Amino acid sequence: MENSRGTRLQQRKGRRLVLFPLPLKGHLNPMLELANILHSKGFSITIIHTHFNAPNSDDYPHFTFHPISDGLSEGEASTGDILHLLLLLTVNCVEPFRDCLARLLSNVSEEPVACLVADAIWHFSRLVADSLKLPTIVLRTSSASSFLVFGAFPLLREKGYLPIQDSRLEEPLQEFPPLRIKDLPAINTCELEAFYQLVAAMVNESKASSGIIWNSFEDLEQSALATMHQDFHIPIFPIGPFHKYSPTSTTLSIQDHSSIAWLDTQAPNSVVYVSFGSIAGLDETDFIEMAWGLANSKQPFLWVVRPGFIRGSEWFEPLPSGFLETIGGRGHIVKWAPQHEVLAHPAVGAFCTHSGWNSTLESISEGVPMICLPCFSDQKVNARYVSQVWRVGVQLENGLKRGEIEGAIRRLMVEKSGQEIRDRCIALKEKANLCLKQGGSSYQTLEDLISYISSFFFRFQATSSGLLDGLL
Repeated sequence: MENSRGTRLQQRKGRRLVLFPLPLKGHLNPMLELANILHSKGFSITIIHTHFNAPNSDDYPHFTFHPISDGLSEGEASTGDILHLLLLLTVNCVEPFRDCLARLLSNVSEEPVACLVADAIWHFSRLVADSLKLPTIVLRTSSASSFLVFGAFPLLREKGYLPIQDSRLEEPLQEFPPLRIKDLPAINTCELEAFYQLVAAMVNESKASSGIIWNSFEDLEQSALATMHQDFHIPIFPIGPFHKYSPTSTTLSIQDHSSIAWLDTQAPNSVVYVSFGSIAGLDETDFIEMAWGLANSKQPFLWVVRPGFIRGSEWFEPLPSGFLETIGGRGHIVKWAPQHEVLAHPAVGAFCTHSGWNSTLESISEGVPMICLPCFSDQKVNARYVSQVWRVGVQLENGLKRGEIEGAIRRLMVEKSGQEIRDRCIALKEKANLCLKQGGSSYQTLEDLISYISSFFFRFQATSSGLLDGLL
């Protein structure tokens, strides 16, 4: 046993990667999934992470973890202002990250590092790594399509599309069909200029890196990826869907596995799964409309209502009196659920979602049609693509009204008019599965990524041994 372990360590020697995830669930989870993928290909993994939303190292005994200070006060760490939180983190973490990375690189007792893999929001990380002669590959955790929109912000501002004006919401974006002005990524903030600057830094530093990894696949975003291949001067690596490589869960929340036991009692394709991720929230009025829309649809539903999801409430106290008695056992409300398992369960027939990219890709990968209720940022782009480009769901655009929720559920799950959507979902699921098999686009691109990362180490070896000058 010890000899086998020694052989594996020898195989990994000189193949160490440092990963630097952003500490928000929608960013951290795909980075940890990527870490598992790269580890399975023979790389040793070191994770630099903030104390805020730190991953549980006990869940990843095969990785090495190095925490850094994020400088957040208790109040700052619990803020609902995501932009303000990101601005603080991208300032507070620069020096702690630099010090930690420098220590790792100077430790001669450890195997050499091939490159840094950093979340795109950590826009300062490339310059820090460059100063230490370390290449940086960026992980972008949104869709490729939304990245192109973010990259066009200067042009969109010049043309007057941004900031978004209520009088122009329905105008089409000629540069990005079928998007309209109201589909542009937006965030509720009084610091719009700071938002634009953060987006610009993210885009520019990603393009200046040694490559970009995407949690997507060619058949899904062929047009956007083709544009990048043509316009970007760095390699891009769409190797998703990440979560399909391994069943290992990377969630930061305590999951309620009663969800699966309850789903086991339901008929195939009968259940509406409802979840709005880890950040989005509803006010009490919208929550009640959602509740009655679900109840009136007469379909069984699994509803994730995390603590704090309803603004001003601890959990689901605003539910109307007698609501739970009315639905009987037809509804199951939990604080969190193992989403990968839920979407893969044969009982689930529709997903009511905030249209975050991870949720969107997971639903596509399992062939589950979506009811899209985007809240902010790239979610609006994702929802438009789901409903108008891939046509594997519907988008509710007139706020949360019980009649529209009920109608969307019945259309997707019961009525003949939704059959084409259901058929397209199955076809796209098959493409998501095929891309990971030998000969598939993501399979081949992952092989290309492994070779590319390995080339950094070979160059490092040549430089450190004084051979590079002889080779040139």
